[in-house]
Amino acid sequence: MHVVKEGLEEDSLWDSEFIRQHDVAGPRYTSYPTALQFHEEFTHEDYLGAVGRSNESRMPLSLYVHLPFCASLCYYCACNKVITQSDEKKRRYLDALIKEIRMKSRDFDQGRPVYQMHWGGGTPTYFNEAELTELWFEIGRHFHLVDSERGEYSIEIDPRTMTADKLGLLKGLGFNRISLGIQDFDRKVQEAINRVQPFQQIEELMMASRNYQFRSVNFDLIYGLPYQSVASVRDTINRVIELSPDRISLFNYAHLPQRFKSQGLLPEEALPLVEEKLQILCAASNQLIDAGYVYIGMDHFAKPTDELAVAQAEGNLHRNFQGYTTFKDADLVGLGVSSISLINNVYCQNTKSITEYQGLMEKGDSPITAGVLLSTDDEIRRAVIMSLLCQNWLVPSQIEEQYGIVFGEYFFNEIRGLNCFVEEGLLARQGGVYNVTSKGRLVIRKICMLFDIYLPQHMKDGTRFSRVL
Repeated sequence: MHVVKEGLEEDSLWDSEFIRQHDVAGPRYTSYPTALQFHEEFTHEDYLGAVGRSNESRMPLSLYVHLPFCASLCYYCACNKVITQSDEKKRRYLDALIKEIRMKSRDFDQGRPVYQMHWGGGTPTYFNEAELTELWFEIGRHFHLVDSERGEYSIEIDPRTMTADKLGLLKGLGFNRISLGIQDFDRKVQEAINRVQPFQQIEELMMASRNYQFRSVNFDLIYGLPYQSVASVRDTINRVIELSPDRISLFNYAHLPQRFKSQGLLPEEALPLVEEKLQILCAASNQLIDAGYVYIGMDHFAKPTDELAVAQAEGNLHRNFQGYTTFKDADLVGLGVSSISLINNVYCQNTKSITEYQGLMEKGDSPITAGVLLSTDDEIRRAVIMSLLCQNWLVPSQIEEQYGIVFGEYFFNEIRGLNCFVEEGLLARQGGVYNVTSKGRLVIRKICMLFDIYLPQHMKDGTRFSRVL
């Protein structure tokens, strides 16, 4: 099955009617059910039951390690982070994290290989070389990391905390993928978001990453920031193309100052309006596609030879809390404050409070404070949503075969919504397959919302989501 990789249709999108119809709030679906369904009645026994089923399956493991510290505050950031210059605070957290690594590793059969690991933050590279080395070898002692030729080991990097020598250390430890937080190359935008980093600094890191032969380099960019315009972002994308990263994440900035206080420090009057944000997205997307990148979906682009693009073309792309991934058959183990695990048919999350996390680990107690056990209906709906997000299509016959249902009967009400999306040009129906159109990709979250059985309750209780556009 093949999906055409095309640009975004600018002329049909830069109008107020499209925005009026589709500028709704909704989840980003890094999981289904979303984290809003996690509840505190979830017990340690629920977790252990999932681990037992996981060990019986003998599936490989994927690790996510959360390192929440940053040296300075980026005003746009919505991550769980701690701004500090204190070595003592870092040390206490690292000690707690090591205790969790030892504790959780005992739950899983030792022979199970780890094929994927991602360190996120915060700023993982805020930790010094000795601390990064200690943490890597601590994980290697307690989990079975496969060699770097077979495994995918990635880390998020703030270029302001990185040197060529430190990059060499990361490669020597075993990391083979890096993600650089760029956001924007325009100086005025950088100053507004409190994240100034010269182009030359990124250029030097890119040269070093190629010399060290990292398998993949990703750039994180954000559109919708203060003082951005179509012209300014076009200049940034030109520089990105010049540096030629393997993957690009072009995220939509969600302005929610009520939830994230630091966002209130941004000059709100300088934020581009929705229509201009659409223009920026369309222009940047087409620029990248003209340069040879493939649009993966949900703000992600990759070179056609990249594993993500190949996996999507073959219908094997998947999505978890680490983003898009080629690893489906792996249980995800979250380590660190606020980290989320997906083990067998259970989502569970560590406490979001760093103080509570450290206290629990010092007492030797489980840091898991919330979770949810997925029902069969949850798994069916998750399969539909992930197919739309990852492959840009929905094949009812595949869902029927996998779960033993009659799609038209099971999703009788949703079928009507799908047909409305076809009439609006967001989906194209060919035979029994629904393909997401270029217009539909802009509002793919809205299409997914059709299958979210929990959404009406969240809308009713006033839950705040970011805007789709």
